[in-house]
Amino acid sequence: MHKILLPALLTILTAFSACAQKKNSKLESVQFTGPENKKSTMENKKDTATFANGCFWCTEAIFQDVNGVEKVTSGYTDGDTKKPTYEEVCTGTTGFAEALQIVYDPAVVSFDELLEIFWKTHDPTTLNRQGNDVGTQYRSGIYYHNDNQKEKAEYYKNALDKSGAFSDPIVTEIKSFRNFYPAEDYHQGYFNGNENKNPYCKVVIRPKVDKFRIAFKDKLKK
Repeated sequence: MHKILLPALLTILTAFSACAQKKNSKLESVQFTGPENKKSTMENKKDTATFANGCFWCTEAIFQDVNGVEKVTSGYTDGDTKKPTYEEVCTGTTGFAEALQIVYDPAVVSFDELLEIFWKTHDPTTLNRQGNDVGTQYRSGIYYHNDNQKEKAEYYKNALDKSGAFSDPIVTEIKSFRNFYPAEDYHQGYFNGNENKNPYCKVVIRPKVDKFRIAFKDKLKK
């Protein structure tokens, strides 16, 4: 499994990290000001977003830092069985993807802003893969909870493809949300609790988090 790493692999991971992000001027130039929110959505005090974008240890560490995000849960989404275990999901045969369930306040952070972070912190052009993490459980996906989220996700996917922000076509799937199971307790808040224990956190996750905090410093919690 990708998170049980031997020290000998750390040099390779540094060079070919699943979380590595290259500077992309075309992507940086895209303005995330898409379709307006529907009135019914804006009246909600809280909303939920469900994203799959690779290793949830990495992605959780990013979204939990975003101002307006009230809770981030690592788990499994869009699969075919009930209450899957991490070991089962890692086989790639359950249909589940590693994912985040994000509860946020739309009055503080918009779905557009969450999508911007989503697109800019993983590679949405690699099918069933993020770097060295390979399998359907690592696919890129947006699982919308309402028509407003669907419209925005499809809008930005099309706009990014047309802009040439990525050198290859985006393969992120956009589907209606159908299920989500929280991952085991030891996965929750993994980076915060294990940065000094697991070399994966220092070599792979920490650089990604640092880069995110610089790029999105205006969106961080105080």
